[in-house]
Amino acid sequence: MRYLTLNNNLTMPTVGFGTWSLKGETCVRAVRTAFDCGIRLVDTESFYENEREVGRAVREAVRSGIPREELFVETKLYPSQYGDPEGAIEKALRTLGLEYVDMMVLHHPGAGDTAVYRAIERAVERGEVRSIGLSNWYVKELEDFLPKVKTRPALVQNEIHPFYQEREVVPFIQDLGIAVQSWYPLGGRGWTKAILTHPMITGIAERLGKTPAQIVLRWHLERGVAVIPGSSDPEHIRENAALFDFSLTEDDLAAIALLDRGEKHDWY
Repeated sequence: MRYLTLNNNLTMPTVGFGTWSLKGETCVRAVRTAFDCGIRLVDTESFYENEREVGRAVREAVRSGIPREELFVETKLYPSQYGDPEGAIEKALRTLGLEYVDMMVLHHPGAGDTAVYRAIERAVERGEVRSIGLSNWYVKELEDFLPKVKTRPALVQNEIHPFYQEREVVPFIQDLGIAVQSWYPLGGRGWTKAILTHPMITGIAERLGKTPAQIVLRWHLERGVAVIPGSSDPEHIRENAALFDFSLTEDDLAAIALLDRGEKHDWY
């Protein structure tokens, strides 16, 4: 695993595990498989309705010998919770069954988001949250939002993939000293196949002896963008974790840059 240092001096794995759409025992098994593959970051959210299962997987991993300090747990607050941020923070910790989370993220801009952010800042002071992040904040949103809060976010989590590369937004965020993480690194629901079967991607994969998914995920890492791919398939989980024994050439990066369509696959 590789790590990056956040602007609050905490370290965060560059490759994590996303749990959107995973439920019940399938979720628990998938998260444990990710941990067994060396992944140490898991991303969840109240809206996913699987915080309980993710928390259980984390606690089981700790009991099996993985120190809690090695695990990086991200959860998010949805705008429907912005009216009672203190209650939402308390509920997240209670549902997860954890004393703290490593990153609490605002899912997207909404009414009262500044007050919610300030509530999370207070949770950081209490030791219940270690880092604060934003999701689906772009240049204008950040320029409007940052002057209103005391603590600069440690992370911005956005939709980023070869068809939607955010070539202006990513460096803008990074230049602010904020880490960038992609929540749709392989293109998202209904679009993964189009990306992973694109001749440009498959050609690079064949040359390097890697899978198309590994090529796309490695492309993110080469840009300094962390990734949280998700899957319930143990083989895919192992595949998505094996990204650190190869690299892409400048020609590869230039070729993938040509795939940018400015094509957003979700509305956030």
